Amino acid sequence: MTGSDPHFSTEDLSRIIEMAWEDRTPFEAIEALFGLPEKEVITLMRREMKPSSFRMWRKRVSGRATKHLALRPTGIDRAYCPTQYKHR
Repeated sequence: MTGSDPHFSTEDLSRIIEMAWEDRTPFEAIEALFGLPEKEVITLMRREMKPSSFRMWRKRVSGRATKHLALRPTGIDRAYCPTQYKHR
């Protein structure tokens, strides 16, 4: 990460970036957990990522229905695949 936000710890910044990259984690979930609306997540991602990584991320999430609760198809009501995060 190139910068830092005095409002968030390094761990929080890392988790926000991770959630922003996840396909099924909506921006609303990031806002609920960290108080950052989509516009501020975009600003944070632009600041914390290399320019090429930011462009790749924006291309990936732009128009992705699962990143917005209102656009999600019926039946998708969780932020991750059931086979993700399997515990031993």
